[in-house]
Amino acid sequence: MNQEEKKRLVVIGASRGIGAAVAKHFSSRGHEIFSVSRSTPAAGTWIKADVSNPNGIAAVKEGIGTESVDALLFMGGVWEGGAFTDDYDFLKSSDQETRFVISVNMIAPIEITRKLSENLVKGKNPRAIYIGSVSGLDNCASAEVANTASKFGLRGAVQSLRLAFRDKKIGFTVINPGNVATDEVMLDIKEGRFPPQTPIPLSDIISSIEWILSLSSDVDVQDLNLHQR
Repeated sequence: MNQEEKKRLVVIGASRGIGAAVAKHFSSRGHEIFSVSRSTPAAGTWIKADVSNPNGIAAVKEGIGTESVDALLFMGGVWEGGAFTDDYDFLKSSDQETRFVISVNMIAPIEITRKLSENLVKGKNPRAIYIGSVSGLDNCASAEVANTASKFGLRGAVQSLRLAFRDKKIGFTVINPGNVATDEVMLDIKEGRFPPQTPIPLSDIISSIEWILSLSSDVDVQDLNLHQR
């Protein structure tokens, strides 16, 4: 990779699932990766942080400092216990769990974007890309109240962030997939917690991110919805 093609990427949630796959892929392509996670990430320079609380969010900014950032990739996400299975029961889900899910899935993206905005404006054709969910689309809500609320809220927040930073030339996108073939999802299918299905390949999520990052600064992609067939 030529030096001029190299990007500096911040990957939130880089220790497992979609975030781990994204960090490993872009690191293998020679990009510089700041990997944010509570446990050891799959690749990149580790910024140890729990983004469910203000101290963890501050640690992200502290770890990056004044470096330019070409893309913020918010790939992290959490959901209620027993989510997407017959074990989930809203009435048994605690207020603490609701606050935790909304803190990670909605509040953290907003606050991290604000803290890293000065880094992003230094990047070349900077973009912020967030993993949402089809649960956050109109008339597609799932029974998991906190997760669904957080995904709807994330989409609304990103629409407002686009307006708030309209003079900064930062591209904002939410990728809204169905079930993605992470190790956790594949295990849930294998052990019968999820019904038989073909989840979205991780490679399709990565290809979507690569495509968005390849677009010119004249183009913004507001929502990219990926449904399972």
